Amino acid sequence: MTVPDLPELDVDVPVIEPEALKARIDEGEALTILDNRVPSEHEDWRIDGENVSHVNIPYFEFLDEELDESLFEELPEDEEFVVLCAKGHSSEYVAGLLIQEGYDAVALERGMNGWASIYEYTELETDGDALVAQYQRPSSGCLAYLVVDGDEAAVVDPLRYFADEYVADAKALGAELTYAVDTHIHADHISGVRTLVEDHGVTGVIPEAAEGRGVDYDTPYETIADGETRTVGDTDIEAIHTPGHTTGMTTYAVDNVLFTGDGLFIESVARPDLEDGDEGAPDAAGMLYDSLQERVLSHDDDAIVASAHFSDAAIPADDGSYTATLGELKETMNALSMPKDEFVEFILSDMPPRPANYVDIIETNLGVQESDDDRAFELELGPNNCAASNEALTN
Repeated sequence: MTVPDLPELDVDVPVIEPEALKARIDEGEALTILDNRVPSEHEDWRIDGENVSHVNIPYFEFLDEELDESLFEELPEDEEFVVLCAKGHSSEYVAGLLIQEGYDAVALERGMNGWASIYEYTELETDGDALVAQYQRPSSGCLAYLVVDGDEAAVVDPLRYFADEYVADAKALGAELTYAVDTHIHADHISGVRTLVEDHGVTGVIPEAAEGRGVDYDTPYETIADGETRTVGDTDIEAIHTPGHTTGMTTYAVDNVLFTGDGLFIESVARPDLEDGDEGAPDAAGMLYDSLQERVLSHDDDAIVASAHFSDAAIPADDGSYTATLGELKETMNALSMPKDEFVEFILSDMPPRPANYVDIIETNLGVQESDDDRAFELELGPNNCAASNEALTN
């Protein structure tokens, strides 16, 4: 929605940075958020937290010269609340108007676009010699990983918007980023593999099994087949073909860590309908079952599952990462012990809506269509919806 020119207000509007808001939410502070986007946008994607409450009033409701008193009924009168919109423009106006009315309001800097710019770094506790760090994007639940051993590093499932961060973090750890690796052709965010190749001279790697979807890159890249490895320092990254979410889906094993991509999450399993639609979903769900039973769950119970996404239903581990051991998931996720027919029926029974703009995102990641930085950022705004359920499948 295009926001028209708004009236000028003679008031200073305080703003809160997205990272500061995230910290307050993580600390469990009770907060009220006034969302000035239209109801459909608010319902599709919003900032949630254990003690966060929402009031949704579109900004244009505040443009009348005589404001309806009912607009103020749900607003807290004796505490600060946060006003947000898509990009921060209209929410600053609304916050200023409410300050003039005597309310204690602050505007979220850059709105939901600012929220989508948060990227957090957490190191995992592993049994290997390599350092493994998880990147968390709370706005969409996207996860990426940095593997560092000696003076070499690799990034798994990088996001284009944050490409420079992986290079800088590797350098800060005394390493050069040598590989950028994707687990599959993503449907919810723009991959950073080609950007890292083009801008930083990193070697890009995609699963050999994913090429058949029509990959058409102008930039050079390598493929990795089932059982092959890439090495950073003295650490091997082994490819394990695990089709189901997509035909090219590939898990990577690094010491006792399994980068499962979108095959297995810590609170759910993959949805099987994003490559061949509803028609191909039953066969894909069967492939997913076989991949999980034969190629993932066959690892030791202390193996760490490090997926490409997390949802609001996910509970972080003690180290702050969104990871879990295979043993924990076997004990808590009943879907992993179902017979195949029951598993397929269960997975297909109640899948959430497909990710927003997923066709354009897939085509961009295949190289079939081009998206500049601004369009790429806009395409991936919103929740990821790559899991089979919005609710946790764990007990």
